[in-house]
Amino acid sequence: MKSRSIVLSALIFFSLSACVVSEPPRRHEARVDILVAPPPPRVVVVPPARVGYVWAPGYWRWNGHEHVWVDGRWLAERRGYRWVPERWEQRGDRWHFEEGHWER
Repeated sequence: MKSRSIVLSALIFFSLSACVVSEPPRRHEARVDILVAPPPPRVVVVPPARVGYVWAPGYWRWNGHEHVWVDGRWLAERRGYRWVPERWEQRGDRWHFEEGHWER
């Protein structure tokens, strides 16, 4: 009987601990540093706001040969976090791509 309650307590503990999430997982980021500057961002009309969603604007992605446009999209809101969009930064003579991510 005692071993049954220990097993039950352990199951409850592990079930509850599996529900706790401290921070959303970050994507594995591939480092992109290139010599070709991205084109200017496209002018896009942002759709009307949607409850429970955040608009992630479009951006230029490097496909290994050229920049290709990725359209904006709606992301499910994460309370307590803000979306930091994808962006290019000039670093000396190179352009570095930063992935979009959620930030507290």
